[in-house]
Amino acid sequence: MSPVTSALNPLVFLVKTNEMFTRRASLDLKEAGFGYLVVSDTIKGLHQVEELQPAIVVIDHDEEPLKFCRQLRNTGSRIPVIMLIDEATVEERVTCLEAGADDYLLKPYDSEKFLQLLKIYLQTQEKVTEQLRFGELVLDLSTRQVIREGEKIDLTVKEFELLKYLMSHPQEVLSREQILENVWGYDFRGESNVIEVYIRYLRMKIDQEGKKRLIQTVRGVGYVLTRNNSLHSLS
Repeated sequence: MSPVTSALNPLVFLVKTNEMFTRRASLDLKEAGFGYLVVSDTIKGLHQVEELQPAIVVIDHDEEPLKFCRQLRNTGSRIPVIMLIDEATVEERVTCLEAGADDYLLKPYDSEKFLQLLKIYLQTQEKVTEQLRFGELVLDLSTRQVIREGEKIDLTVKEFELLKYLMSHPQEVLSREQILENVWGYDFRGESNVIEVYIRYLRMKIDQEGKKRLIQTVRGVGYVLTRNNSLHSLS
């Protein structure tokens, strides 16, 4: 299928989404001024992503789309990926993250939440040269790169935004509610332990090879970015 798009509008890929979702999402995307391309063949879809460089990819939570997502990330692509899931269980969210997705959208289809989530990821970012620093950890807001001790760290969009929020409030204990409101930025529905899942993956990336853990858990409260590993009630 040829992309329904305009040179002035962001292009959204709908990869292996079910018929009902595709039909309703296509209508909403067209009405909202987005371009879109329905992708039924994931192998061709990878080539189309490379050629057309969509602004965002929406995929269904199934074996073939999961493989597509992993292959997309293996190419080095950082295009935001949203995965459709049936239930907001920890297992499904972990599967999304492990495959390389940035976020998820609960079924059944909800026009308002779908478009709201797209706009969050597609909102225009102002050009900035500012960097956030915490010890040897550097977050560049213009290039969206993260570096620790000279080594570049690849993060998903949501991981980057989570780290950005933590680095914007160093040494400050942030509650789970604050993180949900400021990082997710929309009417979050589901278990709050989605934060724990993202924190775990973020730690795995920035604390590799025995580096000192920077993100500490404050039991019963939330998280804090600190170099002090001996603070009371931290783990």
